[in-house]
Amino acid sequence: MATVTEGNEQQQQQPEQQTYNSLNRSPYHVKFNDTNRSSSQHQNSTNQDDLSSGSPQGSLSSTEKSGRFVVVKSTEVSDANEADTINNVNPMTENEKVPLQAGPTVDCSLKLNESIYEDRDDRPQTVLDQLYNYKGGIVPNPAEAEKSTGNSQKSANLGTIFGVYLPCVQNIFGVIVFIRLFWLIGIAGALQTLLIVVICSSCTLLTAISMAAIATNGLVPAGGAYFMISRSLGPEFGGAVGILFYLGNTFAASMYIVGAVEIVVKYMCPEKCRLFGDDVEIPMVAFNHYRIYGTILLLLIGTCVLIGIRFVTKIAPISLFAVVISIFSIYAGVIKTSFNPPDLPICLVGSNPSHLIKSNVLNNDIRRYCHSDEWCDEVNKTIPCPLYEYICTKSTSTLCSPDKQIQNVRIEQGVPGLKNWQFSENLFSHYRSEGEIERDIKGDATFEVVAQELTTFLVLVGIYFPSVTGIMAGSNRSGDLRDPSRSIPRGTIAAILTTSFVYLSNVIFLASCVHGALLRDKFGDSINKQLVVSVLAWPTKWVITIGAFCSTVGAALQTLTGAPRLLQAVAKDDLIPILRPLAKSYRGEPMPALFLTLFICECGILIADVDKLTALLSMFFLLCYGFVNLACALQTILKAPSWRPRFRFYHWILSSIGVLLCISIMFIASWYFALIAMLIAIIMYKFIEYKGAEKEWGDGIRGLSMSAARYALYRVDETQPHTKNWRPQLLAFISLGRDDEKETYSIHHSKLFNFLYQLKAGKGFVVAASVLEGDYLDNHQHIEPIRALLKSSLVQAKVQGFAEVLAVKDVEDGISTLIQTEGLGGLRPNTIVLCWPSQWRKDFDGYAAEAFIRTIAVAEARQCTMIVPKNIDNFPDAKEIQDGTIDIWWIIHDGGLLFLIAFLLKRNKVWSRCRIRLYTVTQSEDNSVAMKKDLEQYMYQLRIEAEVNVVEMADQEISAYAYERTLKLEERIKLLKHLKLGGKELQVQAIGFERRTSKVMQRNEYSNPLLYSHIPMETMVNNQHQSQRKSTIDETSDQYHYTFTPSQLEHLKNNVSESSMRKMHSAVRLNEQIKERSRDAKLVLINLPSPPSKQSSLAAYSYMEYVDVLTEGLQRLLLMHGSGREVITIFS
Repeated sequence: MATVTEGNEQQQQQPEQQTYNSLNRSPYHVKFNDTNRSSSQHQNSTNQDDLSSGSPQGSLSSTEKSGRFVVVKSTEVSDANEADTINNVNPMTENEKVPLQAGPTVDCSLKLNESIYEDRDDRPQTVLDQLYNYKGGIVPNPAEAEKSTGNSQKSANLGTIFGVYLPCVQNIFGVIVFIRLFWLIGIAGALQTLLIVVICSSCTLLTAISMAAIATNGLVPAGGAYFMISRSLGPEFGGAVGILFYLGNTFAASMYIVGAVEIVVKYMCPEKCRLFGDDVEIPMVAFNHYRIYGTILLLLIGTCVLIGIRFVTKIAPISLFAVVISIFSIYAGVIKTSFNPPDLPICLVGSNPSHLIKSNVLNNDIRRYCHSDEWCDEVNKTIPCPLYEYICTKSTSTLCSPDKQIQNVRIEQGVPGLKNWQFSENLFSHYRSEGEIERDIKGDATFEVVAQELTTFLVLVGIYFPSVTGIMAGSNRSGDLRDPSRSIPRGTIAAILTTSFVYLSNVIFLASCVHGALLRDKFGDSINKQLVVSVLAWPTKWVITIGAFCSTVGAALQTLTGAPRLLQAVAKDDLIPILRPLAKSYRGEPMPALFLTLFICECGILIADVDKLTALLSMFFLLCYGFVNLACALQTILKAPSWRPRFRFYHWILSSIGVLLCISIMFIASWYFALIAMLIAIIMYKFIEYKGAEKEWGDGIRGLSMSAARYALYRVDETQPHTKNWRPQLLAFISLGRDDEKETYSIHHSKLFNFLYQLKAGKGFVVAASVLEGDYLDNHQHIEPIRALLKSSLVQAKVQGFAEVLAVKDVEDGISTLIQTEGLGGLRPNTIVLCWPSQWRKDFDGYAAEAFIRTIAVAEARQCTMIVPKNIDNFPDAKEIQDGTIDIWWIIHDGGLLFLIAFLLKRNKVWSRCRIRLYTVTQSEDNSVAMKKDLEQYMYQLRIEAEVNVVEMADQEISAYAYERTLKLEERIKLLKHLKLGGKELQVQAIGFERRTSKVMQRNEYSNPLLYSHIPMETMVNNQHQSQRKSTIDETSDQYHYTFTPSQLEHLKNNVSESSMRKMHSAVRLNEQIKERSRDAKLVLINLPSPPSKQSSLAAYSYMEYVDVLTEGLQRLLLMHGSGREVITIFS
């Protein structure tokens, strides 16, 4: 006995201990426990990659055992996904269970197959046992799957035949093969019917190949096609296709029920089952019967489903038996026709074309009354012959000659048999419109068989396609299979080949045995309401009639059992919030989903027309099959490392052909139903995308997005974007506050996110960034909560963007790093958004002002534009619609940034009602009239509607208020020098804020030399590190004008420099003009002066004071600075 235990082998050698320790370090270790000594010679190993390919959560159910051994996860090893479970990050569904069992003890074992026969209950089942336990492809409820381990282990032993092949065969063979296939042959002809079968079977075969590749790419938990599509194409496609697949199954139940009722009403008891109306053959009368009987049958089937899945599974073998017996009886009847065809006379009148007479016209006695005589002899009396009476008494009849004789009346055999080969006569099509017997030849529905609807090749494809659906029955039972990755491809493909052979052979045999006119008799009116296939069958027609009825009822019962569970699986994935109540179960049954399914099924029954139902449900199945092919093609093309299917006979070209074939059949069958199905899929997709499906399933769409993003980044990185393609890519710095007691963070100025939303019309990306001061190793645990806070704020403001958090020891360095490095390739932020530090005066260290200035300088060096919202808390939110003006104060030419931002804001509903007013400042000696005209022409060429105004500012005496503000600034600078500066720096800072030399601006730049030649424009920054220390100086008096005596004014002049006085005076005068003209404006945009060239706290303090004076009294303000390049152009 070869045994490895944990801690019990004290006598082992050191190498063995090392081997054991290395094994114990693996998260999944194995213990061999075999009483047979010879079994130690077997080489057993576990594939770690196979273990990790499954879903990371859950326990091993019996359905997920390997055919050779059971792998058990030790409780000593921590699960890497336990944190995800605790934090509810990407919660997995029950269908995503990892094939590992976490036992209550550390002792874990791997049992070889040699020991499975020791227990009598685990002995190999016989064929009769498996037939008795056959469930017909019904998907067990998750609650039942989680019952006792012993019971579940016993159920996970289905192989290819009973687990996949027979359920697929049973679900593929449906009502169409019994009540519509012969009619398709008569209308389309043998050749085109064979083509229809080949096209539809090829579609399902290609889908099965794609499904086989997906199913063999790792373990397939319970969930079937929905699980495979959702995990391959993502939650958006998965949810949409899951709903469509559910609707397809539900309407399939409606089709089965209506088909079963049609068999009863039309063929089993056409007289006794009549409730109202004279003739059940009238379509509307028949449809009303279908609705009533269909509703009754739906209630009976719904009651069976309510009893429970155990009761339903007992009926599955009956349905399977009925299908198999019915198919074999058809073949037996065909063979019998070669030597003894059935006696089935039909009455024909005329030739080219022949008119097929209804049997009820001839009193259901064709041999007695099918002749051209006017009078017929009865017992002791003579009566008018019914055929003569129906034909020759009508003046419009063309079958009666002028001498009142019926031409070419004859009796022929409806089933001549194989010995009288009919294939050549049934080779070509006979398409016709409603009321016709042949194309463009009208008939009389009172006595002859005529078409009841328009028939074309496209219509017949849609009618036939449901007869090849049902290929997902095996994959739906993946949880009950011993080896799903082996059984699903083999069983499904074998079932498709088998059913395709049956269909093709039936087409050939029926076209060879049955008269063409009888094949076109859709409801058997010429043979006393009998099914053509039933009269062909052996030993009796009731085998087909009863078998078809049992088959359709059983299929409806199974479909109504599986559809609610599929809907429950979609609801449990929590992709569509409105479906959450449907995830509940009562007594192990999905009751809410079941009642909704019964309601939808009743809506399908009210349609009452099998042909319309087949066309409708074909759309849902085709979309599902198309997405299976798309998933395989996508995974194959992307060549993801996780794409390693064991099934090798696939190719992306085959899957692509499958996708095109599915879409083609959809529009061939019914273009309006195809559009309806696609519209439902699009609505579901966009709804899930809008609600935000927070699921990460490693799907192919994510991989495709990565590949597309990589390609786009390479292309974007090749050249600089043209001016026409420039759009603001926003990097917004968000200030945070921390509650040390609760250890939580909050966002300052949350309305900044609303402003970002209002700028989203630029269609650029947004990055909300925050800098966390401190060492990364000490603060890394706070990064994810802060990022989640930023992300939730973006989502709440409906901003599609990214969140970034950087932990650094110095905030300034962090801001600089983000500005320099954020983005990838050519997709980098080009616009920095930073709120104005409103509390900068209270920071006596000058840190806030200096950090702000430094950030502006970094952005300028990085060639980024800057937007600095001031008084951001006064900005409107998404629901406050503004009605007024947006005023642009254009002081210098900055590349058109102010115009572009104002235009983008007007695209948002908040600012859409506002008008744009443009103000530019000139001196008195400038030609303001010509300047205004040129500006109006320029705005016209930019295609921006704006009211242009030119403001003239004459050179006036410096006001007392300017002296007062300058003096206060000088006094504060001296105070700061006294508090913090040394001798050498004192001398430098005593000069004040140096005048910077500027270039002489041309006339078309319309600059204001009084202010902006001294303070050039540039950028914006954030108060991320604002310490908000309390100040003892009251600043409220700074916003008022003062009156001085001449002596006081002279004293002020002697205490301030002329340079500082001139700059302050320009700022005061411009501020007065702005407040006067834009007092009622909803938003003011103005150029931001450039920062001082010398980076110091005193220079920064002076700069902040000048900007405050310039913007004093404005409630909503955007300070902007361009990057030095044009961002808007007049050219197309």
